[in-house]
Amino acid sequence: MVELMLAPEDNPAQHPFPKLTGNRQLWIGCFQAMASDCELLIEGVDEAQALALLLTAAKETWRIEHRFSRYVSGNIIDRINTVSGQPIEVDLETASLLNFSDQCYQLSDGLFDISSGALRKIWRFDGGDAVPDAAQIKEVIQLVGWHKVDWQAPTLSLPREMELDFGGIGKEYAVDRAVLELNAEINRLSKQQARLNTSFVVNFGGDLACSGPRLDGSSWTIGVENSERDQTSVATVSLSQGAVATSGDSRRYLLKDGVRYSHILNPLTGKSIIDAPHAISVAAANCMQAGMLSTFAMLQGEQAEAFLEAQGVQYWIQR
Repeated sequence: MVELMLAPEDNPAQHPFPKLTGNRQLWIGCFQAMASDCELLIEGVDEAQALALLLTAAKETWRIEHRFSRYVSGNIIDRINTVSGQPIEVDLETASLLNFSDQCYQLSDGLFDISSGALRKIWRFDGGDAVPDAAQIKEVIQLVGWHKVDWQAPTLSLPREMELDFGGIGKEYAVDRAVLELNAEINRLSKQQARLNTSFVVNFGGDLACSGPRLDGSSWTIGVENSERDQTSVATVSLSQGAVATSGDSRRYLLKDGVRYSHILNPLTGKSIIDAPHAISVAAANCMQAGMLSTFAMLQGEQAEAFLEAQGVQYWIQR
């Protein structure tokens, strides 16, 4: 049995140690992060190499979670949200995420907005059936709007009482970063011995990316999650390059008087998106791009299919 250690700083939230099962034909590594089951599938390496790769993915994911989660006191997001309207200078990594978020805001005509987290104050998808009224929405919507934020890299000024949240892009960013770190670790291990012949898939709660086709030249077969609570796979995706990301309300919605309210909210109106699909999966070159397109499509509501057709991307929709 191979054992590798993690330093305390590698796992700041003290998640359970990652688990590895399988053999050289297919190793399956699992760990918890970002309120999701995270999985790494690896071919063609021995147990020590597989464990090293698993820990590489876990450490990078935990780093991102700790650095950018709105639930972590004292991190950069917490500092941005608590400076009471004063300007704050951010590092290069945070700046790159802010630039990407700004691009998403512009491309979506304001529908993708990382300042929309304030709507959580009135929309709670906790199993209840409380739907906010017009007066509540009118009050809280004043705290939403990326256009109200002064962002001149590297300095950001957030109006008092507003807040930013990278939750809409965080998991996809973690997938892409894990792929980069895994490739770097493979190169490092290859310098210690013969070049590793391996292939892998990173899957964080249904947002995933692969390093390439399987070692036998075939595609990785990925299940697309059902929109209903049983979560059974109803379709499969063949993936030999790039990434797939899924947006939907299969786990977060509320029911009131027979009406289903999605957790996908329109930041321009403060209301739940109407007639949106239950789930949308999109394939793209990387996970952040796939996530951007799947979220954009959800925000289009009943026009989701037309939007994706216009983009010329491969997608799967469940209504």
